Amino acid sequence: MAEKIKILGIAGSLRKKSYNRALLNEAAKLLPPDSTIEITGIEGIPVYNQDEEGNLPQAVVEFKRKIRDADAILFALPEYNYSLPGPLKNAIDYASRPYPDNSFAGKAAAMMSASIGILGGARAQYQLRQAFVFLNMVPVNLPEVFVTFAQQKFDSELKLTDNAAKQFISQLLVNLVNTARNIKRNEVPARNA
Repeated sequence: MAEKIKILGIAGSLRKKSYNRALLNEAAKLLPPDSTIEITGIEGIPVYNQDEEGNLPQAVVEFKRKIRDADAILFALPEYNYSLPGPLKNAIDYASRPYPDNSFAGKAAAMMSASIGILGGARAQYQLRQAFVFLNMVPVNLPEVFVTFAQQKFDSELKLTDNAAKQFISQLLVNLVNTARNIKRNEVPARNA
């Protein structure tokens, strides 16, 4: 039996009733059998300050450890003002610093988003995809998972009710696990800075 692929699911929203955290909870139910997921938030990570790079706050040290321990990263992020949420960008900045101590380097990466609007977080995802270049991550490009009009696709307990979205998430997870496994086998080179 193949070694299990460890996925770290990062919730890009601080909201307690976040649709994006709910997406990660749904992903945990849809995992391929050869994988596990740990879901983490970005609460408690202070505002990035380059002066602190020599003495990283404990929340950042723990966040970086979780990233390093994972084979793959699954981001679930909302879109604010056509952009990435500030707290997520801040957490990514801390986890990729100090240069060249980038904990994301060489990891398989995928993303999904839920939004109350018609685009489902597409612009935020495209900005995160750009950051993957500098972060030196290996992106899973398809399928793109955008849960539009999220308020209509989750029930009162934040359970996803949209079967099409579940199918897209399932396929994204299969592709993420396969990409991470290929990196481990050196079939997809994990590019190191």
